[in-house]
Amino acid sequence: MNIDLFVPCFIDQMFPQTAFNTISLLEEAGCHVHYNPQQTCCGQALFNSGDTKYASKLAEKFVKDFPNNRPIITPSASCASYIRKHYSSLVKSDEAERLKNNTFELTDFLVNHLHFDDFKANFPHKVTYHDACSALREYGIFDEPRQLLSKVIGLELTELSKNTECCGFGGTFMVKHSAISTAMTEQKVEDALSTGASYIVSTEASCLLNIQSYINAQKLTIKTIHIADLLMHKQ
Repeated sequence: MNIDLFVPCFIDQMFPQTAFNTISLLEEAGCHVHYNPQQTCCGQALFNSGDTKYASKLAEKFVKDFPNNRPIITPSASCASYIRKHYSSLVKSDEAERLKNNTFELTDFLVNHLHFDDFKANFPHKVTYHDACSALREYGIFDEPRQLLSKVIGLELTELSKNTECCGFGGTFMVKHSAISTAMTEQKVEDALSTGASYIVSTEASCLLNIQSYINAQKLTIKTIHIADLLMHKQ
């Protein structure tokens, strides 16, 4: 299957290996991955901040960067749900509909569309899973990443007691309301520590960046890892 890869800003600038691992996973699942190096931001940050003028310009560019009628896969439910739900107010209706139908978050595409969930990964650690707000509430994934993790050799998944609560990132929220954001992140990390997990896993690099920043500041031993990176751990 031919697919297009969309790499979100956070991953492009700060976690490029996650993008390479996403390509490897998709290829292992039988896809031929196309990457347009001219692609840029989808505009979500601008849109969420109320700047619809420039969000529209980036949405129009996104349409031009992804002109083919084939699946667009991204390792971020946040970006995927934004494209699917909000481009209808930013670009021509036919293009918005095409992108709505073609854009998929990685774990959703692997489990529900390719029906491929076992990468023979080996990760002998106790982990807990962070359901990002956008992934859970906007995109609607819950079982998919857990299904993938259940096939990882040696991995023990333990659930957070408050798995539906925000980690405190929220885009510019963490900047505009830093004290509240930090308190929310502290609660998320304390919840993770209480599970005895060594790693916090998620589909969202932005959430993990926020959580890891708090972990680093507090000099804690627990770590964060994107699910695409975890699934590439082999024997």
